[in-house]
Amino acid sequence: DGNIAVDMVAKAEPGYYDLVLMDMQMPVMDGLTATRAIRSLDDPTRARVPIVAMTANAFDEDKKAAFESGMNGHIAKPITMESVLATLTDIL
Repeated sequence: DGNIAVDMVAKAEPGYYDLVLMDMQMPVMDGLTATRAIRSLDDPTRARVPIVAMTANAFDEDKKAAFESGMNGHIAKPITMESVLATLTDIL
């Protein structure tokens, strides 16, 4: 549930999370909505935490939606360590 991700980021000390790996298809609140909620948090440090989609939604329109929601990266499933490390290196 994306509500849990939003709640965890909102309640954590600023800077506690270096990055969020966000699933796109979750019950109650999906990853796009959760990302927009994190981006709208009052604390700028929390709101700017890098967020990377990890999803089976790998079409161009899915990537575009991820970036438009405020995500910093997109990793398509099935994941490879090469793609994870490349994305994390680019972002961090």
